[in-house]
Amino acid sequence: MIKENIKTVEEKIEAACQSCGRSADEVKLIAVSKTKPVSMLKEAYEYGCRDFGENKVQELVDKYEQLPKDIRWHMIGHLQRNKVKYIVDKVYLIHSVDSLRLAEEINKEAAKKGIKVSILIEVNVANEETKFGTSCEEVYQLVSEIAKLPNVLIKGLMTIAPYVENPEENKQYFEKLRQIYVDIAHKNVDNVCMEELSMGMTGDYETAVTQGATYVRVGTGIFGERSYSV
Repeated sequence: MIKENIKTVEEKIEAACQSCGRSADEVKLIAVSKTKPVSMLKEAYEYGCRDFGENKVQELVDKYEQLPKDIRWHMIGHLQRNKVKYIVDKVYLIHSVDSLRLAEEINKEAAKKGIKVSILIEVNVANEETKFGTSCEEVYQLVSEIAKLPNVLIKGLMTIAPYVENPEENKQYFEKLRQIYVDIAHKNVDNVCMEELSMGMTGDYETAVTQGATYVRVGTGIFGERSYSV
């Protein structure tokens, strides 16, 4: 079933790309595997998935140890500073950096290991009180400050849009993030490379693709409903 689900998602991404004149090669699918057993990840891996997203550090570390090393792990959940040291050398991309203090901790731990860590800046575009992320007004200042850290590479922006019944309602938020992304790119800040826009989840990824998403994060659409017993 997982393989069929991935195929369906890929077909929908392709259709969304065609509708707005994009190449499907521009969009990468992250299989959001939080709370899912390793057996399900293996099935997705066998189909060809190499990008997996996790919300919790411990879960990412556990799965990292059990699965092939060519997997690109994405930290998409809120990251606490005291947990950074456990994943800096395991993640391909941290999507959820929303403060200078967190970025400084990533920079410190990356320096210890002699590596550079790629990150996205999380923006709370809809200003939801229940969500993490910097505000649209503060993102430019945050980017300029984080850009000074030598072991952190800013690769783009991320947002988690509101839960809505009609995905078109989130178009405004995806459009706004895209505009911020373009504005930052035009500033040509050293150590900032606006390559990635991580936006869109199971309920609204097709809309996100039409607004320029380069990463979509799909969990339920691939693995089914989330299990909270883990």
